[in-house]
Amino acid sequence: MQTQKSSYKHHRFPPQNIAHVVWLYVRFNLSLREVEELMLERGVDVSHETIRRCIVKFGPLIAHALRRRQPRLGDIWHLDEVVVKIAGRSYWLWRAVDQHVVVLEEILHSGRDKRAAKRLLVKLMKRWDFVPKRIITDKLRSYGAAKREVAPGFHHWPHKGLNNRAENSHLPFRKRERVMQGFRSPGSFQRFVSTRSATRYSFSVPACRRSALSIRYHRLEAFEAWKSAAHAA
Repeated sequence: MQTQKSSYKHHRFPPQNIAHVVWLYVRFNLSLREVEELMLERGVDVSHETIRRCIVKFGPLIAHALRRRQPRLGDIWHLDEVVVKIAGRSYWLWRAVDQHVVVLEEILHSGRDKRAAKRLLVKLMKRWDFVPKRIITDKLRSYGAAKREVAPGFHHWPHKGLNNRAENSHLPFRKRERVMQGFRSPGSFQRFVSTRSATRYSFSVPACRRSALSIRYHRLEAFEAWKSAAHAA
């Protein structure tokens, strides 16, 4: 399957500037107006509304390209859910990560029940097309009920203390949520978390690369990956 390329035709700003505003917004806890101010300091006069439209259009395409560059994922999956507020209504963000805290899947659902857990498991199996060694969840019964229907062969460990990886993966999102002061719609929320997770993984430094030199090399590699994904090199 070929990657859908982002087209910068008929845009006022060059690809490098468009890719940069998307990167600033999804990589850091910045508001649209703060990104606008940073770009003005660089001599680029762009409104926050134009920045928002660029993020909506190009963010998901860049995230898709970044995911295609990811190495093979881990074989232990951690699943968890967290409540979010969208336009005054409560939803649940269901997230799956592997043992390296790489985000495997994120879905937004109105419920915290078997139907939502089943949807998450089905999307995981369709997307990654391999059977993990085991899945680890908290003690929410919805996981066990969904697993028995769609994946009875999975080894399932329901244990609160073993699921710290999935629970900790919510923390960066919570920080970002406070800055954004909520989301307008479920669709915009789904697009944003998907784009942010792919970008965050690309720039997060693995535990095995903690020296100053290796961290610098990792960031340079991440910048090259971002430029390639954004077709802005």
